[in-house]
Amino acid sequence: MIAQSVAEILNLHVKLAVEGIDRMYLNVYVPDLQYELGIVGFFREHRGQPLPSAALMSPMTRRFVAALEGFVAEQRIPLVQFGKGQRKDKVMAEHLRRFTAEEGIVFVGKAQENTPVFRTERRRNPRNGQPYPWIVRRSAMVNHYYIYAVDRDFGPFFLKFCSYFPFNAKLCLNGHEYAKRQLAQKGIAFKALDNGILTCADPKRLQAICDGLSAAKIDALLRKWLRLLPHPFTGADRKAGYRYAISILQAEFSLTQVLDQPVHGRLFFEQVIGENLDLGRPEEVQLIFNRRIPRHARARFRTRVVTHDVTPSLNIYYKSTRIKQYHKENRALRTETTINNTYDFGVGKRLHNLPKLRAIGFAANRRLLEIERMSHDCILSEDMLRAIDHPVTAGRQRASGLRFADPRVQALLHALILFRQLPQGFRAGDLRQHLAALSGRDPATISLGAVTYQLRRLRLHGLIERIPKSFRYQVTNLGLRVALFFTRTYNRLLRPGMAAATPALRSIATPLRHAFDTLTAQIDTMINHAHLAAKNLTRSHQVSFVKQG
Repeated sequence: MIAQSVAEILNLHVKLAVEGIDRMYLNVYVPDLQYELGIVGFFREHRGQPLPSAALMSPMTRRFVAALEGFVAEQRIPLVQFGKGQRKDKVMAEHLRRFTAEEGIVFVGKAQENTPVFRTERRRNPRNGQPYPWIVRRSAMVNHYYIYAVDRDFGPFFLKFCSYFPFNAKLCLNGHEYAKRQLAQKGIAFKALDNGILTCADPKRLQAICDGLSAAKIDALLRKWLRLLPHPFTGADRKAGYRYAISILQAEFSLTQVLDQPVHGRLFFEQVIGENLDLGRPEEVQLIFNRRIPRHARARFRTRVVTHDVTPSLNIYYKSTRIKQYHKENRALRTETTINNTYDFGVGKRLHNLPKLRAIGFAANRRLLEIERMSHDCILSEDMLRAIDHPVTAGRQRASGLRFADPRVQALLHALILFRQLPQGFRAGDLRQHLAALSGRDPATISLGAVTYQLRRLRLHGLIERIPKSFRYQVTNLGLRVALFFTRTYNRLLRPGMAAATPALRSIATPLRHAFDTLTAQIDTMINHAHLAAKNLTRSHQVSFVKQG
């Protein structure tokens, strides 16, 4: 049986649901060597060089490059010179097909890339005019070495080293490849998607494996391969505290829901696209993803529907973060949140913050699905509709009703749909900003008292609730249902219906216009017949009166 709604698809036609980390792109760096004074301290205090300069960095670069290329030659590892614009992942896929070992380096790639470096600049003492070297940050085109490898526990990954001091690196891994390796090691039968799991004999164990991918295991992966590869820093450097740390540049958190039939994936996106096109302005749909927004912030908040070939995808943006939803290989619904800047959520970049980011990413996926599910199950009872429309009293507090056709109420409910996306709730200032944007007003013209009044209306009607020990509010399930029902009924039924029914606004022939014209004609005909009947009755009375006279 084919499902008819998003709610029915998600409730009845999902065979396997897996939540886990997808791709992670990590920054590997020595913290004390990321700023000028730290560089000076490394050479002057640690290595005992009285005049730190770039001349001391060049021998370190030559030694590291010689050691790395010597290691590649000794181990007979293919060395590939990447061309400009060449897709590195395709090169990896070609070499990986020929790689049969359980663990090892597949190949090493070499490419010139622009990167920040430290140079020496000659300056002069303003008192005596004597020149002296000064360390400054610049950018330069330098060689980078991509070490593509397969790990016994993590599967394919790559580690990219800059060949120039301070030898910053990047680590890229895939949580789904980690899950596949762990399933295989534990003897749990599964079928793989290109980047995911299609079927699994033990779904609970699979979810436990995905949950177990921790910051400590990722750190251990890096330390393991740093021991196996030539290291740019000496043992004495590392003992002195110049060790690599890891921060998060990009992290993808995905929810994969395998569907029983491909047709349900297509139906899902037909419903989702139709529902999400009018969550905001038609030309560029605005959707807040997470945090409180400063008044003058220039952040991206939008929803885009992108069609690649015949497969649509829904993309929701918040600052540097994106939620993407698409039909993966016509078999599964993939919802994934990609965080490109942890500061968007007030979270640090260090790897130990991974649990916080995991919670944010997975919660965003679930909230999006909740919105889509509720979109098809938001009908209100007559009693509830009347309660919302009428004033409400709670103790000594009283609030007016939320009139369905009031434009201010519609703007207020539109804001609730947006605020439902916020895991940490919203403030009065957030409501002021969005009411101003939705009503075309300057936020300064909306007083704090007016915002407080609207918050009280929403709270007493049960549409929002205050978060304890804070000045934040969160949208209730009832609030989301009411907002969806009111706004969509108003936008999709009342406005276009009234435009078609009002004679002064009709310019295009529609079935509804034709129906109203037919109804009007029938009513006019009935009125005319009634008038004629009345005239005939009056005439017959007059004739009878004359005859009697």
